[in-house]
Amino acid sequence: MKVVALNGSPRKEGNTRDAINVVFEELKKEGIETEYLQLGGSDIRGCKACYKCFELKNRRCIQNDELNTFVEKMISADGIIIGSPTYFANVSTEVKALIDRAGLVARANDHLFKRKVGTAVVSFRRAGGTDVYSSINYFFGISHMIIPGSSYWSIGQGRNPGEVLKDEESVTTFRHLGENMAWLLKKIHA
Repeated sequence: MKVVALNGSPRKEGNTRDAINVVFEELKKEGIETEYLQLGGSDIRGCKACYKCFELKNRRCIQNDELNTFVEKMISADGIIIGSPTYFANVSTEVKALIDRAGLVARANDHLFKRKVGTAVVSFRRAGGTDVYSSINYFFGISHMIIPGSSYWSIGQGRNPGEVLKDEESVTTFRHLGENMAWLLKKIHA
């Protein structure tokens, strides 16, 4: 089994990465392979609503950027983590582009992410984290994916790199999320 995580933060070594790594630690303890992808800072752009993905049905977007690489990784994984910082109470622009375009490609090709396990990992400074959490989980829900829960919403507070790891409740939440994601993956693939 494999889980791929897409870090939507342009801060490659920031709090979103740290939160994803806490979840990864628990997955690795259970023997689940992980792959980390840096989405934030990539050149992917928003959906143009051309609907070529519905016409061609080739599991690809016709825009020439990194999105298709991310989609391929998501298709090959059993579980998907999307991590995002909170930008004005919403996901980063790269995460929004991923959701819109990967989501449309998946729908155009008979729901490519159906029954995969998906979870959101969110970092925030002061507020808005639950909105980001919801946005990512709306994507998972409409994609026919299965969303594990935790002891709280999987959001962690911190502004400067490393601060999320000082938020003990969030670290516990991310650990429980990793445990529950591993348990769910094992039940599905038993």
